[in-house]
Amino acid sequence: MSILVEHLFKSYGKQLVLNDINFSIGTGEIVAFLGNNGAGKSTTMKIITGYLTPDSGRVEVCGIDVQKNPLEAHRCIGYLPEHNPIYPEMYVKEYLLFIAGVYKLGKTAGERVDEMIEKTGLTREYKKKIGMLSKGYRQRVGLAQALIPNPDVLILDEPTTGLDPNQIVGVRDLIKEVGKEKTVMLSTHIMQEVSAICDRVIIINRGKVAVDDKETMVLSSVQDHRLSIFVEYLQPTDASFLKEIPGVEDVQQSTSNQFVLMCKEDVREQVFKHSVENQQVILTLKLQERSMEDVFRTVTK
Repeated sequence: MSILVEHLFKSYGKQLVLNDINFSIGTGEIVAFLGNNGAGKSTTMKIITGYLTPDSGRVEVCGIDVQKNPLEAHRCIGYLPEHNPIYPEMYVKEYLLFIAGVYKLGKTAGERVDEMIEKTGLTREYKKKIGMLSKGYRQRVGLAQALIPNPDVLILDEPTTGLDPNQIVGVRDLIKEVGKEKTVMLSTHIMQEVSAICDRVIIINRGKVAVDDKETMVLSSVQDHRLSIFVEYLQPTDASFLKEIPGVEDVQQSTSNQFVLMCKEDVREQVFKHSVENQQVILTLKLQERSMEDVFRTVTK
C-alpha cells in the first residue's frame, strides 16, 4: 500500500476533529478525499505528510511509519498544500533549483528542474518572477516543486481553488498525467473534478469515514435511492398538481414552471398523461442522473 491510515484521532482543545479514521490507498490510484469545511480533510493530509502529529493512530507511506521515520517518509511524498507556500520574489527556475537543493539532488538538479518545467507547462514562464504569474501558473509551480523529488505519493489539497475554467482544465490534465505514474490523494470542493480525475472517492463527515468506494459504486449506493425527474412547463404550474400523480413522493420547485419530482420508479409516462389530461404543455421531461454533488449532500447533510 502507498498510504495506510489506521485508527487516527486528532483533537484541537476540546474539539475532536478526527475520530478513528481508517483507509488505505494502493499504488497508482487517484483518490478524491472529500468533506465539508471542518470535516478534517486538511488535518488528515497534514498528518499523512508529517506536518501534524496525531493524538493516536498510525500512518504509513510506502511502508514507512511517518511518526517513527519522518525524513524517510518525506522522501516518498510530494505535497501541495491549499495555500501554496512559494516565494514570489524568486524566479521560477531559481525557486525550483532551490527546492532541488533542499532535496540534495546534486548534479542531477538542473536536468530534473528542466524536466519538471516542461512537464508542468512552465516553459514560457520559467524566466519570470513567481509574483508575476497568474494563479494558474503559480499552482503549476507548486505542482512542479512537489514533483521535483520524484515522489511515489502526491498529496494535493485544493489544487484548483481560485483558478479560471481554462486553468482548471490545464491543472486537471496535468494531475491525470501524473496519476499514471504516482499515487494521488486529492482534496477538492469541486465535484466535477471527482468525475474528471478520480478513480475512487473517500468522504469524511464529522471526523469519520462515511464513504469509501469506486466513484461509480458511490454514485449507485447513495442512501437516497429515489429517482429524480425534471419537468418544465410552458406556463406557471402549481406543485400540488404534480403531487397528484401516483408514484410521486416529493416535488421540489425551482421556478414557477420548473420542478424536480422524487420517485421510487420512473413515472415519466404518468407525468405526460396527467399533463395532457389537464392541458398542461410540457417543454422538458427527463430523468436526471445522480451526480457526485447529490451524493455529497446526502452523506454530509
